[in-house]
Amino acid sequence: MTRAQRWGWGIVALIAAIALLLLSREASAIDSDFMPKGGRALLVQLLGAPADEAELRTVAGSRRSEAEWGEYLSSRKALGERERATLAAYLAGNMPLPEAAAKGPGLAAALPPDGRDLAWNECQSCHSLFTSYLTQSRDAQGWRNLFLSPFHRQMLTVPQREEFARYAALNMPIKAEDVPADLRY
Repeated sequence: MTRAQRWGWGIVALIAAIALLLLSREASAIDSDFMPKGGRALLVQLLGAPADEAELRTVAGSRRSEAEWGEYLSSRKALGERERATLAAYLAGNMPLPEAAAKGPGLAAALPPDGRDLAWNECQSCHSLFTSYLTQSRDAQGWRNLFLSPFHRQMLTVPQREEFARYAALNMPIKAEDVPADLRY
């Protein structure tokens, strides 16, 4: 291959690399609003941005059952019924936070990931969101059973699996037409 040919192929490779970079940036900009918010996002939304630190510390240090959290949240008109149930399940499964996390600065950032976070950051590493679970209807035990297979058993921690199961049981299935076309298959 001559020097001119190598130069030409180098230009082609550079253009291809730039095109791939631009396409990957566009693909990562997919709007995730079609998917219901998880408990962490709902808690931060409920407490304002930035979150009311005093109330967040109170919540982070409290242990209540899912029913008790539901009662606590029942007066919060800013949340719909499914959002209150999602947040109550998140709080019951994740609170109280370990003392070190609850006392440290930036408490909102120390909150455990919620079911939506786990879906976006973990499940998509192997599955498209749409084909793997968005259209499936299961109760929490059905979602827990998913993690019994040898491959899934190694995924996530036990508390994360439980968080995902509670979130998915309350928020799935989603209608196919609500999922962006790029995420459907």
